[in-house]
Formats: sequence, structure tokens, C-alpha cells
Amino acid sequence: MALVPYEETAGVGLRAFHKPLATFSFANHRIQIRQDWRQLGVAAVVWDAAIVLSTYLEMGAVELRGCSAVELGAGTGLVGIVAALLALKSVMRRPLLVHCLLFLSGAHVTITDRKVALEFLKSNVQANLPPHIQPKVVVKELTWGQNLGSFSPGEFDLILGADIIYLEETFTDLLQTLEHLCSNRSVILLACRIRYERDNNFLAMLKRQFTVSKVHYDPEKDIHIYKAQKRNQREDL
Repeated sequence: MALVPYEETAGVGLRAFHKPLATFSFANHRIQIRQDWRQLGVAAVVWDAAIVLSTYLEMGAVELRGCSAVELGAGTGLVGIVAALLALKSVMRRPLLVHCLLFLSGAHVTITDRKVALEFLKSNVQANLPPHIQPKVVVKELTWGQNLGSFSPGEFDLILGADIIYLEETFTDLLQTLEHLCSNRSVILLACRIRYERDNNFLAMLKRQFTVSKVHYDPEKDIHIYKAQKRNQREDL
């Protein structure tokens, strides 16, 4: 979601972001993600949190088949692409029945970001998803806290976010968006690196409305994955 460019002087760690393509292997697919740092800044490069969250999904930590999922602040779309490939994996094994099964299945994936990033995001999604599963994947505008009326309340089983909690001015809108998209059965997975105290402040805000637990940590990349679900009303009595 965030489109704030980082300083060019950040050094060696940012060199990978200036490469036009980043290549990954997930869900038995070779995924090539186009990057465009100079045009869209942080929204158009693959961050470690997206890689770790994609790996976590591939590990089978959550059941994706038949699930409705949404990625927030998708940027390049890597997490949403991987979620779509995994969610529709069983259907893809039966290509002759695929069109029928896709529309009978409840599985669908929505990949979101702000309007300015959508065309770039769509190009990555279309380039990396087989044509026969693209009808169940939607790239859609979502500015947190603003155009929520275009999404049904509690619409998604799974809400995904990778490195989306670093801008303090977006925290209230992000929480409002999570509250709107979640039902009592929904699961939120947020992958992030804790860089600043404000990141912990967001987690504290999240815990006021959701039950939150850390479910994974990648020590090599220093990425945490947090799971959140709406609090049961009885818990608050």
C-alpha cells in the first residue's frame, strides 16, 4: 500500500530492488516478479516479509484450498500469486474440468493495493498465473479506511499482509479495514520486520480488537509472522 520511496543511499541491501526481475519458486511454479523501484518505490519491489510469508503458506500452515483470501498492500503481488496457486492447486491437477470446478469451488483470491499501483500489480499477476485460474483471481483497488463499501463485511476467510505496518499514519485505517474484512472465523496473517517502536505500537493496537499470537519467526531474514482473529465477545466480558 505504501508508496514512499526510500533513500538511494541506503546501500548494498537495496541493490536487489533495482533489478528488473526477481525470480522465485513456489507451488511448483517459477514466478518472475517485475520490479520498478524508480517509478513506484517500495510498492514495486519484493521485500523479505513477502518471501517469508509465501514460504509459510507453502508449508501448509493454513488450509488454502477452497478458501477466500485477500492480500492487502500487495505491491508486486508475490504473496497473492502464491496464495492463488496454492488455493487452486487441487483444481489445476484436473485441467479438463477446471472451468467447471473453479466456479463451483468457493476458492478465490483478491489482491489489493492503491490505485496508482494497480496496473503494475496486474501485470505481475497476469504474467505468473496460468490462464485457467485467472478468472478466480481479482486485482482490486483498496485504500485502507476509504473504499470499504466495495467489499462485503466479513468477506474473506484469510487476510494476508507482508510488511504493511511501518507507516504510523496508516495504522488506524488499517485496523478499520481489518475489522471490516474479517468475520469471526477469519484468520489474519501479518509478516513484518520489527524495525521501530511504532511497529510494536501497532501490534498493541491490534491486540485491543483481535487475539494475536506469533506463529513463525525467520531468524535469517528477521521476519515475524503474527496470526490474528477477532476477539470472541465472551472474552471481553
